[in-house]
Amino acid sequence: MAEKRRDRDVEGRARNARPRDGLGRPLPYGAPGVERQPEGVVRAPGETLREAQRLLDTGMPFHAHEVFEDAWKSGPGEEEALWRGMAQLAVGLTHAARGNPTGGARLLLRGAERISGYGAPYGIDVRGLTSWARKLAERIAERGGDGPVDAAAEAPRLTLTDRPKGGE
Repeated sequence: MAEKRRDRDVEGRARNARPRDGLGRPLPYGAPGVERQPEGVVRAPGETLREAQRLLDTGMPFHAHEVFEDAWKSGPGEEEALWRGMAQLAVGLTHAARGNPTGGARLLLRGAERISGYGAPYGIDVRGLTSWARKLAERIAERGGDGPVDAAAEAPRLTLTDRPKGGE
């Protein structure tokens, strides 16, 4: 049996080098894919929110999740739950868009619970996001296996200043 080799990064850690689609699913080697988010980027909170919003708006919640993951890993310890919860919201939307309603709903609710204790740090619309997550979780649970959601159409507004005129 031929030895199966794992992709490695420059430090020798296992790292899948396969291209990925807009929802983070691996594609066959050599297939055109979506540019991956660089890992370990340290951003100011406002930059994190702007980049994540851009990715959500373009239907790439998996990639937005990676931006939030960088924030929770590089930010102050007292904000870990905030950024981890934001990442769970993005990956919950990812699962729902991939057609996994159970996992999507669970992660949306877990993320909403995790961020619910925060006011509005960095202008994050915590109340709006928790409401969005709970409503989307309920809707996708009701739909069951009735197909994936449209990630771009379901993308939330992350901050109070991102709210469209007239509310949402």
